[in-house]
Amino acid sequence: MKTVIQIAVAIAILLAWNHYFGSVERATDFQAESGQTLQVDSSWRSGQQVQGRGQVSRILSDDNEGSRHQRFIIKLSSGRTLLVAHNIDLAPRVAALRVGDTVSFNGEYEQNDRGGVIHWTHHDPRNQHPAGWIEHKGRKYQ
Repeated sequence: MKTVIQIAVAIAILLAWNHYFGSVERATDFQAESGQTLQVDSSWRSGQQVQGRGQVSRILSDDNEGSRHQRFIIKLSSGRTLLVAHNIDLAPRVAALRVGDTVSFNGEYEQNDRGGVIHWTHHDPRNQHPAGWIEHKGRKYQ
């Protein structure tokens, strides 16, 4: 049941993202856990665990429907932007996050026509999903 709720929350985040934040571009550079660079293209699929680094370009209000998520937009070195939806019911809030800060991330990518979303940036209490994280100012949030 919890998995169904988590999927529903992820879909709701994607739909809200598409509706409210239409200026985000497609994401084009990520690193897989193996260290290889991934390019988002027609063969790349949602649900892939990725790592990357970017600069915070905008801090959004928390999503408090269902599982609570801290939300912010990062800009990758390629100039592309992504929404990060960090579950603060399962992991600590990224403290003192400011526009211009650099963050590294490990999470699951969900593609959409506006760029994409990074989520699962936390541990899985059931140990059935790869653990993710966000690193900010030398501290890892997971």
